[in-house]
Amino acid sequence: MSKQELMDEIVSEVQVCRKCRLWQYARNPVPGEGSLEASLMLIGEAPGYREDLEGRPFVGSAGKLLDKLISGITLRREEVYISNIVKHRSLKNREPKADEVEACTAYLDRQIQIIRPKIIATLGKHSTRYILSKVNIEVDGLTAVRGRGYKKNLLGLPVTIIPTFHPAAVLYNPAYRSGLEEDFQKIREELEKKV
Repeated sequence: MSKQELMDEIVSEVQVCRKCRLWQYARNPVPGEGSLEASLMLIGEAPGYREDLEGRPFVGSAGKLLDKLISGITLRREEVYISNIVKHRSLKNREPKADEVEACTAYLDRQIQIIRPKIIATLGKHSTRYILSKVNIEVDGLTAVRGRGYKKNLLGLPVTIIPTFHPAAVLYNPAYRSGLEEDFQKIREELEKKV
């Protein structure tokens, strides 16, 4: 099967997924979007209000900031792949619970294997904790690992993992903005090395 057929299969499964309680509160699943040939994959936490309405990741205020960060490293949104560790919005935007993450991340793992990105940027503590756990790195706090490049073998693929802040966290706490911008410059440097 082609990459597109494999991804379409995941999207179809996510649309009818009932593996956890989150689907009960959601209007639309948010499987992810972008280039299936992307060198850079961005992984957030969970869809928010606007994402739930549109069925697309990062389309609210945090998405506007993310779009600026992507263009700031000379890429377009269409050239990267954007996803989340859970595919449905949680009630009142609460953090995803461990069983919800466990139920949903098989979809994300398959997306990573289809796209085969050179770099994965994890946006926020939940996606960072999940992805780094897959390469046997425990995360106590995001600030201890953010901005570092971890060259690892993830799901059988060589990849550089760069954890950073979630854009929504920066909107609530502007003091994080310079760190997020620095981390995106590190992502740019890593991408240039991989060309």
